[in-house]
Amino acid sequence: MRMRMPKMRRWPQIRRLAAGGLALLVMMPAAGEAAAIPLRGVIEGFYGTPWQEAQRLDILDFCRAHQLNAYIYAPKDDPWHRERWREPYPVDKLQDLAQLVRRAKADKVRFIFAVSPGLDLSFAGEAGQKDRAAMLEKLSRMYELGVRDFAIFFDDIKDRDGAGQAAFLNDIRRDMAARHKDLGIFLTVPTEYYRQDMVTPDGARKPYTDAFAKTLSKDILVLYTGEGVVPSGITQDELQQADALYGRPLGIWWNYPVNDYMESKLALGPVTDLPRGRKIPAIFFNPMKYEALSKIALATGAAYARDPQNYDPERAWQQAIAEQYGPLHEDMARFADHSQHLENDWAKIGRPDGEALRQKTDALLQDWPSGATEERFAAAEEEIQALSASCRRLQLKLPKEVRNECRPQLLQFRRILAADETALALLRAKKAGQSGERLALHRSLRAQYRSIKEKEGMGRLSETSGVAFIERVLALP
Repeated sequence: MRMRMPKMRRWPQIRRLAAGGLALLVMMPAAGEAAAIPLRGVIEGFYGTPWQEAQRLDILDFCRAHQLNAYIYAPKDDPWHRERWREPYPVDKLQDLAQLVRRAKADKVRFIFAVSPGLDLSFAGEAGQKDRAAMLEKLSRMYELGVRDFAIFFDDIKDRDGAGQAAFLNDIRRDMAARHKDLGIFLTVPTEYYRQDMVTPDGARKPYTDAFAKTLSKDILVLYTGEGVVPSGITQDELQQADALYGRPLGIWWNYPVNDYMESKLALGPVTDLPRGRKIPAIFFNPMKYEALSKIALATGAAYARDPQNYDPERAWQQAIAEQYGPLHEDMARFADHSQHLENDWAKIGRPDGEALRQKTDALLQDWPSGATEERFAAAEEEIQALSASCRRLQLKLPKEVRNECRPQLLQFRRILAADETALALLRAKKAGQSGERLALHRSLRAQYRSIKEKEGMGRLSETSGVAFIERVLALP
């Protein structure tokens, strides 16, 4: 099923824009348009099963439709990108890459080819010379396919030779520029790629970041992820502090909707809490391995990147779902609303899940049992029944590709909502003093809750809303 996409505005003027010494050829808005982030796109940078060729082709078309002008090829589990980076791509993989490059050109999207050599890269001696030659050969082969924009990443490795990494980057970029006069942009991600990892407790630059920032050419754009790997947002002050560490504007690698650290939960909310006023040279959104479902958040990211100052997350989110899901948009919005927030001990991002249900169940349990009026029972029951009906329609009518991506979560949500209905029945029995029915419902609810917890490894959502309601009811005396 092909979803109907809206007509997008044209961006007719092309200008050269300097960003901290980095010359970027970017699409600029016509007079009267809001100022967009110059370089904006998607980075396939997640761990786990990489996208297939058809998904990459589809995301390039998506980028064009949403005025995203760049795509970074950097799948962590592509062996020739990271673990076996020195080796040339096999012929069939090169053919796939060539097709992507052609599609990107047709879609007016920069295809940025990235390599992550940091696991075993040598900087000095004969080994260092060989690795420089291997990298130049790798990038030059991609140049022959039509690639003009490149990136070399040093994230998620143990090495902390900031000067060595920066010198390597400088050498590769200089040599590529000497060989190819039409070389485009060159990007990097340092090993200390979030601000809290760049500084000491008193705010000074750590030795790695100090050496890397001092040595790196101004012609290379640095991407960072914010205060943490997956922070809740980036404020104006936080971005200014990060820029100051490098003495240049930094681009943003935004880790939403990526969920490779919590694959059982889908990130289906909008992009939120990013800078509105400070000029940003670039932003890239890291998606989930679920390409179709990633488009909800990616569409909102595109709306932000086109006009940061006037971005409205809720409006962009509703518009994205309406455009992508047509007659199912209300059902999809109800489901997606309960799968926005991802959090563990080092990541916290996305809006709260299921606030409407949370508010209605909170009201029901407020001043229990006297505050549990029939009106509040009815409000909670109506919300749960609407959510259940939406789940049933989505299971029947979603396009197969999307349904396959979210099947575990839809099944889990139905379990949660069925348990929520049992919880409501248990509350009614408690309030009515029906001890026999109350005990039977309590046993049933506890069994449903155990089943939900057992299935969380496959599908997780609504932890602070639908699941929290079950837990609160079970905890009542």
